[in-house]
Amino acid sequence: MTNNINTLPRSDDVIIVGGGLAGLFCALKLAPRPVTLISAAPLGQGASSAWAQGGIAAAMAEGDTPEAHAADTVAVGGGIVDEAVALGIAREAAPRIHDLLAYGVPFDRDLEGRLAVGREAAHSARRIVHVRGDGAGAAIIAALSDAVRRTPSIRLIEGFVAEALLTEDGAVTGLQLREADNFAARPVLLAARTVVLATGGIGHLYAVTTNPREASGSGLAIAARAGAVIADSEFVQFHPTAIMVGRDPAPLATEALRGEGATLINGRGERFMAARHPLAELAPRDIVARGVFAEIAAGRGAFLDARQALGACLADKFPTVHASCIAAGIDPATQPIPIAPAAHYHMGGIAVDDRGRSSIDGLWAGGEVSSTGAHGANRLASNSLLEAVVYAARIADDIAGRAIPSPARLPDALVPPRGAASDAAAVKRLRTLMSAHVGVIRDGDGLAEAVRSFAAFEREATSIAVRNMATAALLVAASAWSRCESRGAHFRSDHSADVPALAQRTMTTLTVVREFADGLTERPTPRAAQPMIA
Repeated sequence: MTNNINTLPRSDDVIIVGGGLAGLFCALKLAPRPVTLISAAPLGQGASSAWAQGGIAAAMAEGDTPEAHAADTVAVGGGIVDEAVALGIAREAAPRIHDLLAYGVPFDRDLEGRLAVGREAAHSARRIVHVRGDGAGAAIIAALSDAVRRTPSIRLIEGFVAEALLTEDGAVTGLQLREADNFAARPVLLAARTVVLATGGIGHLYAVTTNPREASGSGLAIAARAGAVIADSEFVQFHPTAIMVGRDPAPLATEALRGEGATLINGRGERFMAARHPLAELAPRDIVARGVFAEIAAGRGAFLDARQALGACLADKFPTVHASCIAAGIDPATQPIPIAPAAHYHMGGIAVDDRGRSSIDGLWAGGEVSSTGAHGANRLASNSLLEAVVYAARIADDIAGRAIPSPARLPDALVPPRGAASDAAAVKRLRTLMSAHVGVIRDGDGLAEAVRSFAAFEREATSIAVRNMATAALLVAASAWSRCESRGAHFRSDHSADVPALAQRTMTTLTVVREFADGLTERPTPRAAQPMIA
């Protein structure tokens, strides 16, 4: 059922923050237990998962196995994938796909009625289930949104953002909400002992991203402010083929195009990936992103060429990509598509265990805001939607077995209302700094400047929204400066090799990061450091 904010949930409700795949799936899996689902945008909008073009990786085809899927995940992850987590997720893929089918997701099928599977970069087999080629995300979110609206045990609150997590003695006591885009509104407090954060990633911290503006790191920031352990925040995946037509967010040219034979060329018409990796266009994303970045930096430009591989068939097989190109005056059947790397997926996030539990009692996290250890330093294509549904189901199972005590009182507001509008100029500066210094290629001096800048942003922000963006940016930049090596999606031009001794996950807290930032401000010339451990 849909309620406005004036009809508050019961204090023993499960509160889920986020209307993307993880949040919707978890809410449905908890039914008929009372759940309040809070979404910043109307359901079906504002969720990165709704924009996912690739699909869901699942070893369901004849001859494929979960063990092979997990091995591919480990091979791509830069030496820090939790192998048990990767295997567990791969083994739960088939039942979660069947769940989605039961909720009405119209996955593509072959002529014999079996699920059709495609291949994407760094997968050793065809194991990606799609919807009309490039429409999986939108179709999944549409089906689950309809199911949520039909489920009477789910109370839906749309148009509100969670701006603070309230805790006492290391346990969740509530949430502070505010009406989205209404910075003068008074905060709304919800008492809660059980909160699931499914708020998405951090892409909109960057000037060039494929993510919606709601993916601004708010969930990461509010959990960190409450003391949660944060993992692997330096690892940000840049999709190598965002379509550069002047839109923010940038439309995405799905990796499945390259799986079907599209090639990457520069402005001279030369293919450039074959010289960089044996898999050429199907190399891991970090390698492809750096290859595209290098061509652009050298002034040669970069393009995705689907003319020979797909031609006129592209419109039918990949209607979303085709529509984005046509809207920008590009006919992908006859013209190469201009591309650039764009912030796409955050491997880091709130550290969680195999049940989705964070380090704060009563707080679970699922989807991109979490860090399970499954992706390591570089996410394997189409593993993100799979991880989201697997962990959403696990979180629901874990919560279902618990009795939730009612909070004794409504907590006090953590942050007094400021009434200040989000500073558009500050947001633009922050996003520009992230792209310039914490992007595809990084170096120590640029990262040090970013850390100092984001620490100042956090101290001086006049709105909670900007402060939360600064907190998330600070976590990423500080961990990136601390990791003095190159591993997976984290590439340092001043430390271009991997260091075997650093083949470990980063675990830190905002307190540690702030202490580090203060020291860096006092010490302009930084020295090498190990990854920060809380």
